[in-house]
Amino acid sequence: MTVFISYVLLGLSLAAPLGPINAAQIDQGIKNGFFHSWLIGLGSILAELFFIIAVFFGVVHFLEIPFMKTFLWLFGAFVLLYTGFESIANSQKLEVSHSRNKDSLRKTFMTGFLISITNPLSILFWLGIYGSVLANTINRYDHFHLVLYGGAILVGLMLWDVTMACISSGFRRFLNTRALRGISVLSGLCLFGFAFYFGMQAVKLLFHL
Repeated sequence: MTVFISYVLLGLSLAAPLGPINAAQIDQGIKNGFFHSWLIGLGSILAELFFIIAVFFGVVHFLEIPFMKTFLWLFGAFVLLYTGFESIANSQKLEVSHSRNKDSLRKTFMTGFLISITNPLSILFWLGIYGSVLANTINRYDHFHLVLYGGAILVGLMLWDVTMACISSGFRRFLNTRALRGISVLSGLCLFGFAFYFGMQAVKLLFHL
């Protein structure tokens, strides 16, 4: 259960940086309410599920090679460091729009999906992150646990999706630039912590510790 919760927290940390999806969620939540904001995140999660499935079936058979394990740990650490840095750096540029203009639910869902599926960094991101998860569990657990922990990451993403929808629509009076910057900085620091863990796993493999 502890391991499952840790991957749920990883999913939360991955979702929390205020990038394009969260910016779109905030905008839709302020303009159109909870369901529009939630559907932006849900569309993004569907795209991320496709990436996870692709990585699982394309990489899982090569993860027993020590070189691949080391590479994935290092790449995962790099991606987390970069994402955490971007989250903290971009927090100072964050602004909130209060304009209102209704969009259809279908269009909103597709917007979230397309933002993620057309991002050229998304597949590299999930190769590093979910590849690292696979590298960590392939020799210790069976395929059921690989799917379970991948699902835990998705649970974390979904929890953040609902949280963002609630914050941006139900608690608009608290939605100011300072609060959002604080969330962005905190999520960046969490990603730094995961990056350190991934980096240490790579060092252990490299030096046979």
